[in-house]
Amino acid sequence: MNFSRVSYPVALAGCAASLVMMLAACGSDSDTSATSASTTSASWADEVLPSPVASTPAAASVCPTAAPANGGTPEWTLPGTTGSVAVTGSTDAVAPSVNVEAPFSVTETQVHTLQPGDGPVVADTASVSVCYMGVNGRDGTVFDNSYERGEPVEFPLDGVVPGFQKAIAGQKVGSTVAVAMVPADGYPEGQPAAGIEPGDSLVFAIKILGASG
Repeated sequence: MNFSRVSYPVALAGCAASLVMMLAACGSDSDTSATSASTTSASWADEVLPSPVASTPAAASVCPTAAPANGGTPEWTLPGTTGSVAVTGSTDAVAPSVNVEAPFSVTETQVHTLQPGDGPVVADTASVSVCYMGVNGRDGTVFDNSYERGEPVEFPLDGVVPGFQKAIAGQKVGSTVAVAMVPADGYPEGQPAAGIEPGDSLVFAIKILGASG
């Protein structure tokens, strides 16, 4: 996952491991029935994530892989310009839930704190360790999921796409957050390896495990 905005976080050939990095490297500045985002069988993120940063933040070593129970009240429901999304954050035992009424799109990036943490505030240029799920608003599909892999990802916030940085910077370590980002804050030109097309709004559910710097 190459986070650099030029060719670092999402350069498929040059990256070593996940989507968040992909978000950075590749980032340049249907039915309307409610659907539960489903994960693709293979993770394209494994080929595009960046290598861990030199100084990695102390954090939990795993992301919960158990699917969330059905039902319950979402922690964030957002009507979009088209469609809507309902998000429930992860816990120590289960992964998050992102339910999309597709096609979902927004005209302004929006961030919502699902569960506030009690750790230090994350700086704009910190290196962080997070668990995350990324969902394409156009069709509700999961295009990257560190929860499925069971492993957090570490990266510098100044190397990822703008929407991911906006979601995490200023939050406290331990928080779970969600972000619905406009194409300009994600991949305005698309990201074919992830099935992202130009103009797609993206949704992320994120758990901030640690931060340094």
